[in-house]
Amino acid sequence: MTNTLHINSISDLHAALGLGAPTHPLVSFFKPSQVKQGVKEDVKICFDLFLISLKDSAHCTVGYGHTTYDFDKGTMTFMAPGQEVLIAATEPLEDSLGWTIAFHPKLIARSDLYNKMSDYSFFEYQTNEGLHLSERERVMATDIASSIANEAEMNMDKHTQSLISSNLELLLKYCTRFYDRQFIVRSDLNHDYIRRFNQLLDSYYQSDKPFEEGIPTVQYCGKEIGLSPYYLSDLLKKETGKNALEHIHLFLIERAKSLILKTNDSITQIAYELGFEYPQHFSKLFKAKTGVSPRQYRNDPTATG
Repeated sequence: MTNTLHINSISDLHAALGLGAPTHPLVSFFKPSQVKQGVKEDVKICFDLFLISLKDSAHCTVGYGHTTYDFDKGTMTFMAPGQEVLIAATEPLEDSLGWTIAFHPKLIARSDLYNKMSDYSFFEYQTNEGLHLSERERVMATDIASSIANEAEMNMDKHTQSLISSNLELLLKYCTRFYDRQFIVRSDLNHDYIRRFNQLLDSYYQSDKPFEEGIPTVQYCGKEIGLSPYYLSDLLKKETGKNALEHIHLFLIERAKSLILKTNDSITQIAYELGFEYPQHFSKLFKAKTGVSPRQYRNDPTATG
């Protein structure tokens, strides 16, 4: 049976890794070579912290669900509070490179960054959706991380929290840029995911699943394709300008148009066929996307906006 370890604070994290007392109560920067306490058995860890890690060697195996992944050289990963990971038993390796920044949400609670964290959706990505850095990008990220480390190790004054938050935001902005680059260079792979996404919607509506499970969710689609819902949405947004939910809605509208014009089914029946629990929700979505109600469209297909 896998044990579960809850990490609620920076002090908890340091105690679990044998790092000694932290120099700042809300943020920590450490390297794998500083970790003195390995994982003796497989353990599930739940963090109440944000974690940003750069792994320069595959010394650690992390699992989500039934799938495990080795970190590649030059890979950045991100975790938000409340997430759980399964860490395989391992011993600390003194020659491992890379670094980790851990910080408690309280660190940024009074800064502008706190309200911007939802913009950095890569904190919700899975491990296999990590950010793969070029050598130049790795140096840039490490320089900013080192600035955060230096500030965290200094005697705290009224400027400390603001300077750390500013550097964290700078790091996350660069990571957003690097992810944009990664989406571009993986365009062929992205198009394959888009093709599989469209095929998934087609097959879903050729089955009884709309009656049994309702409208397919972004979470369902991501799981079937092998991507986190956030990564799937961001991928689609980069490639097409529309996120996953918008794609699902557009698919529903096009299928609804076909059913409205090619069948004699009632609007209520069509709503149920599409997986809507309440027909009025279908009518509301249809009008929002086309400018007319389903009945108006049936009477005049040219009236859509």
